[in-house]
Amino acid sequence: MIVPRFFAAAFLVVAGSAALCRGLPAGPDAAASKQCSAPEYRRLDFWAGDWDVFDVGAPRQTIAHARIDVILGGCALREVYEQTDGLVGQSFTIYDAARKVWHQMWVTNRGQLLTIEGRFEGDRLTLQGRQRSPDAAEKIVRGVWKPEGDGVRETAHTSDDGGATWRPLFDIRFQRRKARAAGLSKSTLGALVEAGLLLRGRISPAIVQRYMAA
Repeated sequence: MIVPRFFAAAFLVVAGSAALCRGLPAGPDAAASKQCSAPEYRRLDFWAGDWDVFDVGAPRQTIAHARIDVILGGCALREVYEQTDGLVGQSFTIYDAARKVWHQMWVTNRGQLLTIEGRFEGDRLTLQGRQRSPDAAEKIVRGVWKPEGDGVRETAHTSDDGGATWRPLFDIRFQRRKARAAGLSKSTLGALVEAGLLLRGRISPAIVQRYMAA
């Protein structure tokens, strides 16, 4: 069947638009909840996105893929973390306005559970909590998230003596994935912009320009 060029181009633009929508995280204004409209709820939104993850000491080797979405009308963030060695974890992070603290619960496919809480100091979020191992040993885990350039840096330390001494646990950087990873070329993005389809919904021209310049 021969498809007229106009309709073929239109189909390509619509398909590309749908793919781009799937490739980007939901913004904090998507179906926003009035209960979570205070500025404090938006302070961790810099972590939302589709990321490649690297050890700070080995910035050329990807160790994981992570996707963090703003969910529940902007009331929480959901992390899906898939490490190259098979570790898969998910976390839910929320601002507890009643107690004025940030709260995160982290679980993995290796039976790990960690609940941590804390507050922002400037643009840095520090969360801390106790973790018990299967042999009943207890340790304190402290994590710090902060924006760094066009990415996010997360560092963690642990203490086995109640916080008297600390040792590094990990130091990783989240680097935003390129649009090409979703199978979209610059020419496809250009066609989407020409069609004006990116002026509606969640995708803004500023986001498109950022990806086209990558």
